[in-house]
Amino acid sequence: MLEQILTLAAAIARPSEAERPLLEALCTSAEAEMKRRLPADISPEDCGDAFPCAAALLAAAGLLPCRSGGDVEQFTVGDVSVRTGGDNRACQTAAAMRRQAAGMMAPYWGDGEFAFQGVRG
Repeated sequence: MLEQILTLAAAIARPSEAERPLLEALCTSAEAEMKRRLPADISPEDCGDAFPCAAALLAAAGLLPCRSGGDVEQFTVGDVSVRTGGDNRACQTAAAMRRQAAGMMAPYWGDGEFAFQGVRG
């Protein structure tokens, strides 16, 4: 399944040759993370195409902020100061991809959200 995840992640992120080893490591990590979140009675294969697609989205989401260099615009050595870019588009896109992956896996992971019900204020 790792090869399928890598193929999908490469289609999403279109890594350069230098980025390929990082993407492979991110795919391995995403697959392991997602397997850990599955209940004991559900395998990755039980999730159909959702599992490899969601893992690929997580891996690609991990690559995007690395690619942009963290959106650093200015770095000063004397009295150390760092200024980041204004819109953080790479981080916003990565967050959206993580949400999409979680949405795809929600039926298999179960509802991880918490809500108070019937609590008097």
